[in-house]
Amino acid sequence: MLHKYMLGILLTLLSGCGSALAHEQHQQTRTINSKLLNEQRTVTIQLPNSYLNNTDQKYPVIYRLDGKESMAIESAMLNKLYQSGSAPEVIIVAIENTDRTRDLTPTVNYDPRGPVGAGGGGDKFLDFIEKELIPYVNQSYRVHDFKVFSGASIGGLLVLHSFHSRPHLFQGHIAYSPAVWWADQTTKKKVKQFVSSVSSYNNYLYMNIGSEHLSMRRVYDDLSVHIQKNKPSDLKLVLNTFNDVPHAMTSAAGAFNAYHTLFLPLVMPNKALVNGVSSIKDYYLKVSLQRGEQIQPQEWVLRELAYGLVEKQAFKTAIEIFKYNIALYPKNADAYNGLAYGYEQAKQFSNALEQVNIALTLANEGDSGFDVYKSRQTRLKSLLQL
Repeated sequence: MLHKYMLGILLTLLSGCGSALAHEQHQQTRTINSKLLNEQRTVTIQLPNSYLNNTDQKYPVIYRLDGKESMAIESAMLNKLYQSGSAPEVIIVAIENTDRTRDLTPTVNYDPRGPVGAGGGGDKFLDFIEKELIPYVNQSYRVHDFKVFSGASIGGLLVLHSFHSRPHLFQGHIAYSPAVWWADQTTKKKVKQFVSSVSSYNNYLYMNIGSEHLSMRRVYDDLSVHIQKNKPSDLKLVLNTFNDVPHAMTSAAGAFNAYHTLFLPLVMPNKALVNGVSSIKDYYLKVSLQRGEQIQPQEWVLRELAYGLVEKQAFKTAIEIFKYNIALYPKNADAYNGLAYGYEQAKQFSNALEQVNIALTLANEGDSGFDVYKSRQTRLKSLLQL
């Protein structure tokens, strides 16, 4: 099993090597004098390829723990997803470590599986992120309000701590193999209490686990099962188990699934069409929030969604979507021809003829769809004996 994941990761990285130099040119290192931590903190900021030229664009931000060494795989993966229309371009802020155990653990540890007496600075570190780092990024770069928090091991532990203790702060949480055994499982217990106490939580949580020691695996499994059983409405939960992937590689193994399921593609998939036009509106509202700008479905996307419903003979909903397409694209001949097709398949031939006639008034002879419209018009007139 392991070789399958590693092969996919290797291919992704190799295919991104050609753009490595371009990525380096968009990296910036910044130092923040933190009053809350009483020390200087360094962050590496990866800007999107379009950042310097597309000066009106604002971007979502991924705050990644453990510094720039964790950036390469996620940056390459996100770039591939963007190129396929499956994710927006993003800004990645990689936070370099000074005292990792102190900063990334919310409580002092007394479990002999970890350093006894260490840790406990997680909330202070989150204060730094919320009150100093995020305002600095907001002021210095073109960003919008969609923020993601990502970390692995005790970094994943801090992600889960933020998930339950500061639910307002991030819209997405990614915890690779989180060390939920830490400090008598305090964070695990608090996450369980949190998800059981809230009825709705409009957020995203990704967790995974690798080939951990059995005792650690039991703690993680207890948490994941509880979240599944008590998941608040509107929380999108994605869980992965990689039984043959070592702890240190779970972020590499999980990066694709984490971001592919977090970000919504520009082309709405058929499986998301659960409630007709209202589900389309809801879907593209979420896409717009993730991308920081108003996104409308393309004309052909709406037609394809409606065509799929026609094939299932769900004519009423299909016709509603065809009509919604026309409302968005009132001068597009294909939109009217789509509605004509829906009416024709529903055997509403008079309505179909009316719509294809409009399509013909909007099209010119020689246009790609003109002959199709003309054939439909002739066929409908014959059926209506006109």
